[in-house]
Amino acid sequence: MPAKSKAQQKAAGAALSAKRGDTKVSDLQGASREMYESMSEAQLEDFAETKRKGKPEHVDDD
Repeated sequence: MPAKSKAQQKAAGAALSAKRGDTKVSDLQGASREMYESMSEAQLEDFAETKRKGKPEHVDDD
């Protein structure tokens, strides 16, 4: 499932980095912390590899 916004893609990238041990989990905040705790590494890869071109910065929750 691809990310729907640039912010979502960036948060997934941060969570994936922590999941792999490249960054500290304590450095994560907000959405990236929630993604780290609730998603698998494979799911995070799907979100993080989404291209940012043409994506809005944020998407409203409806």
